[in-house]
Amino acid sequence: MHAWLLPEAIEDLLPAEAAQVEFLRRRLLDEFVVHGYQLVAPPLLEFADALLAGNDADLNLRTFKLVDQLSGRTLALRADITPQVSRIDAHLLNRAGVTRLCYCGSVLHARPADLLASREPLQIGAELYGHAGLEADHEVIRLLARALQLADLPASRIDLGHVGIFRALTAGAALPSSLDQQLFDALQAKDVPTLRELTAGLAEPLREGLLALPDLYGGAEVLAGAAACLPALPEITQALGELQRLADELADLPLSFDLADLRGYHYHSGVVFAAYCAASPAAVALGGRYDSIGARFGRVRSATGFSLDLRTLARLSRPRPAAGAILAPWPGEAALHAEIARLRAGGEIVIVALPGHGGNWREAGCDRQLARRGDQWIVEPLKED
Repeated sequence: MHAWLLPEAIEDLLPAEAAQVEFLRRRLLDEFVVHGYQLVAPPLLEFADALLAGNDADLNLRTFKLVDQLSGRTLALRADITPQVSRIDAHLLNRAGVTRLCYCGSVLHARPADLLASREPLQIGAELYGHAGLEADHEVIRLLARALQLADLPASRIDLGHVGIFRALTAGAALPSSLDQQLFDALQAKDVPTLRELTAGLAEPLREGLLALPDLYGGAEVLAGAAACLPALPEITQALGELQRLADELADLPLSFDLADLRGYHYHSGVVFAAYCAASPAAVALGGRYDSIGARFGRVRSATGFSLDLRTLARLSRPRPAAGAILAPWPGEAALHAEIARLRAGGEIVIVALPGHGGNWREAGCDRQLARRGDQWIVEPLKED
């Protein structure tokens, strides 16, 4: 095997791609900051029992694990940053009021999320802690829509769902955890035949409610249809009411509803959402409410947020034209040093020609050169062939 080959679904970012990723990273983080979200940077690995909870079956499958030679304990390379940010909020910051945090960093997946996905997404996101009201969900959904606009990938559709509906139906049926997981997977795949088989022994109207979920998708009219065909359990009534309120308050956004879409790593507890853009059939952002995740860190906090993969955004977005560089001769006098410093201070890229260099300066990005004309240094078009 060639030494330069990378593992499957792992790739380098070359200069143009890396520049686009960095542009988007700065643009989105700056936007999060002006909305009051403070930047945090969790470590790449932690003890596995901190990163993984017992009910995070799918996250556990995606997580690489290794043994720490110092402590002998199992470490995990993070597959999702949200639990780490929750730990920071619950255990390190320990604030009484609302806390807004944002982050950006690589995560590693043992298996890719889909055929085109990287196993090393560059996850960027924003999380809001300490507010149980629907206003927090409203804020993060709007912030997500704004982030996609800034990436020149405006949302063509934002699907909203509510985990509380599924939870209410399965709790009423008192299902074993293994069957609950199978139902969850079948709903995610909208596999109606499997869903019928799995629910064969369930009492009505819970079975009828579960079988109805795959067809409850579309515009706001879905919510009225759901109210008519789902059991009138208090949790379901509350969930549909929350979705209706968001439909009313966010009417200027391209909202749709999918009551079988239960995105997430099993830590979501309320409203969930997935954003799509015209450039991709797959969701480009996922988010939702997860009020119980802080319990593992000793402090339950209301929470909602979203995350995106910057690699995916960079691949889908319109590339920015690369800035041309200025080629300067090897500095040999104070005036040339001063002129190079002045150009760089003004935002220009200046590349100094090292003695004996025999490469192609256009390959290095140069389209102009610094040349001495009389007693002045001027910038002129590059004359290299």
